[in-house]
Amino acid sequence: MSDPISFDDFLKVDIRTGTIVEVRPFPEARKPAHIMIIDFGEELGLKKSSAQITVHYTPEELVGRQVMAVVNFPPRQIGPLKSEVLTLGYEDENGDTVLAAVDKPVPNGKRLL
Repeated sequence: MSDPISFDDFLKVDIRTGTIVEVRPFPEARKPAHIMIIDFGEELGLKKSSAQITVHYTPEELVGRQVMAVVNFPPRQIGPLKSEVLTLGYEDENGDTVLAAVDKPVPNGKRLL
């Protein structure tokens, strides 16, 4: 377990729900990855994210899926891509990423409570 943090520290991390609207290949990535365009609603709009999720997800099954992402980190340069949000997930027993997601649909852009 990590060191304890305060509730105020937790509130600094802005985790929102968005819907994947487009998925592109990312052949320049060191490890197999997808580039995703995620709709976070009117306030935040469309954001790009790269994720190493090719083991469990094809581009076709990602489009329309709601995901959770940290939206207030500075953009991160990953090869030729500027990733604007950090899409969240967990490692499975093989170290491959499984996306973190809501279990019922919620409006895009809603913040994790």
